[in-house]
Amino acid sequence: MERIWIKQPLAVFTANQLDATNGIVIEGDRIVEVLGAGQEPASPCNTVIDARDQVLMPGLINTHHHFYQTLTRCCPPALNKKLFPWLQTLYPIWAGLTPQMHQQSSKLAMVELLLSGCTTMADHHYLFPQGLESAIDIQAETALSLGVRATLTRGSMTLSQEDGGLPPKSVVQSEQTIMDDSTRLIQKYHQKDDRQLVEIALAPCSPFSVTTDIMKESARLAREHQVHLHTHLAETEDENNFCLEMFGLRPLDYLEEVGWLHDRTWLAHGIHFNDEEVKRLGRAGTGICHCPSSNMILASGICRVKELREAGCRVGLGVDGSASNDHSNLIQEVRQALLIQRLRYQADEFSHLDALYLATKGSAEILGREDIGELAVGKKADIGLYKLDEPRFSGAHDPLAALVVCGANQANSVMVNGQWQVKDREWLGGDLQALMADHHKAAKSLYQ
Repeated sequence: MERIWIKQPLAVFTANQLDATNGIVIEGDRIVEVLGAGQEPASPCNTVIDARDQVLMPGLINTHHHFYQTLTRCCPPALNKKLFPWLQTLYPIWAGLTPQMHQQSSKLAMVELLLSGCTTMADHHYLFPQGLESAIDIQAETALSLGVRATLTRGSMTLSQEDGGLPPKSVVQSEQTIMDDSTRLIQKYHQKDDRQLVEIALAPCSPFSVTTDIMKESARLAREHQVHLHTHLAETEDENNFCLEMFGLRPLDYLEEVGWLHDRTWLAHGIHFNDEEVKRLGRAGTGICHCPSSNMILASGICRVKELREAGCRVGLGVDGSASNDHSNLIQEVRQALLIQRLRYQADEFSHLDALYLATKGSAEILGREDIGELAVGKKADIGLYKLDEPRFSGAHDPLAALVVCGANQANSVMVNGQWQVKDREWLGGDLQALMADHHKAAKSLYQ
């Protein structure tokens, strides 16, 4: 079995304070040695990579996305709108999504994330217009073919505009269809592939887009199969008010009522929680995915990351959908997380290292993954290497700070499960220009 020594990196972020000054050794799909200053590998290595000009980090982990939205970036009718009108504008467009469009949008999003140094990608897909019933299968097969790690959440919507919800009837499904398909997907894909690349979670779009029965049944099914739960929550004050009108409860109270307030749940956004709710989330160990760029573009607010972490919440990072970001670049999102948190906290209360932690070990924690997100012996060989050789980095003194503050936007090399997927800033899995051409054509077909 090949032994790879990534030797003497320019700087290392391990996410766990281990000394990896002299690099790491990889064997198969695992990290087998973490070498401190002056340490050498215990036995010879087949390949030695001189990393003196590169920053070494765990592969980044994206915990909230909507891959299909890469087809509607900067869509004119949806620009400069708040969340609810933005959704109501885009739902009729998204209703035209076809299987081919979905495959191309998912592949483009995964590759875009990969090029940024992201090795694990969680997607939240909840739109199932007629003909797209196999949306999650398409994503699973795409992830497996690319060799990337994916947590695919089987989303759902049952309440159309006719039922008091936001989406048109053409994109919602019946409760029986949703639960049957959720069971099928867990049985078919969850941790079933030999590389352990794909996991399944259950993810009603939001508490106000599905019935109470779907929320409760999803919780029951997730408990039965020991999979995670995911949904949007407390993204805007409008959402909080909507829940009060619909259920007579604030979103978190409703979440607890339907059996979701526990440590196998993670929530997208989690902005508008009051002090008491933050404490309850912490006691439950519930995860929160911070989505800074999307929150800024939709003017939703700023997640209370510091208070949530201090309360006991696991907090990670996500790019959110590419119609509200509008990129799928997780290393850029790390910088955005630093900047937006500096608007809430003092400069010495949230650092570039805190931002990097959100995108690595913090994200691994909210997905319940103990095998990724840090550089340590026994962890999966998911890593990113970054060069600081562009004008934006010239004159920088602290490499880790430079990576975040100066604004890295692409990894030099990326490994997933012990296999190189990016080298010299080039995706090794196919023709990027051809992928972009096909994807752009699909985007034009969906909206012109």
